[in-house]
Amino acid sequence: MAIPRRLLPSISLLTAFEAVCRTGSTLAAARDLDLTQGAVSRLVQNLEAQLGVPLFLREGRRLRPTDRALAYARDVGKALDLISRGSMRLRSDTGGGTLSLAILPTFGTRWLAPRLARFLSAHPGITINLGTRLRAFDFEEEGFDAAIHFGTDSWPGTGAVKLFDERLVATCSPDFLSRHPVTGPADLMRLPLLQLETRPNAWAGWFREHGVEGAPPQGMLFDQFAPMIQAAIHGLGVALLPEFLAKAELLDGRLVAAWGAPVPGEGSYYLVWPRVGEWYPPLKAFRDWLVAEAADPDGEDMLPR
Repeated sequence: MAIPRRLLPSISLLTAFEAVCRTGSTLAAARDLDLTQGAVSRLVQNLEAQLGVPLFLREGRRLRPTDRALAYARDVGKALDLISRGSMRLRSDTGGGTLSLAILPTFGTRWLAPRLARFLSAHPGITINLGTRLRAFDFEEEGFDAAIHFGTDSWPGTGAVKLFDERLVATCSPDFLSRHPVTGPADLMRLPLLQLETRPNAWAGWFREHGVEGAPPQGMLFDQFAPMIQAAIHGLGVALLPEFLAKAELLDGRLVAAWGAPVPGEGSYYLVWPRVGEWYPPLKAFRDWLVAEAADPDGEDMLPR
């Protein structure tokens, strides 16, 4: 069934409308779109005429979006973003297809990036576009074909394959350890413990593994591993890190184990994808390759330099 044309406004009308709602004024929208203020006002008026619905309250020369307009602007913004992503994928496609992949920032730069040349060499026609996401998201809204995710395989509406578990090691700089000697796990309770925002229970789990009960002290909070690693190197506290992410610093001595052997983390790394795109050829090729790579997650030739 064909969609009535009045319900399919042109891109120029929709971008002007979305820009006014997003920026708060026709003047700001005009600057954003490199148009005149009058042109933006006319485009908005044409959209209202086509839809047959008033979208703004006129207050002098100011336009104030109605509640219905704000809801519509959210839908329009998502649609424009999807069109933009699709256009970018089309332009970057070199013949074998394009894979849009969401990655965890430090995992992506330290574990995945050094390995990607292998995949691209084996699949020269495939283009990979990368974006960072720290938490689960709506694949339909974001436009990704797959994501590398830490946690469990309970992401709704997706297929998943487990890559590997992680082991956590308490680390600090050699100078910090010399100033704060640690003879057992309880000693760490008196030290500044660096925390990761997405792993609020990591330290509690580490202490339980070592037979220490009680709530660990709250330390500096980070949203990614990379700045937390740097904070530990510069002596700001003890960082609980996945062993494979901290391997380079542990090998070159910028970090040392504060105490104890690595303990299992409370989650695993997964590749997840929306089920509707499960057999998309670039995804299938990447999934098969990644599973093989993950069979040796600590490959010595892949240590970050």
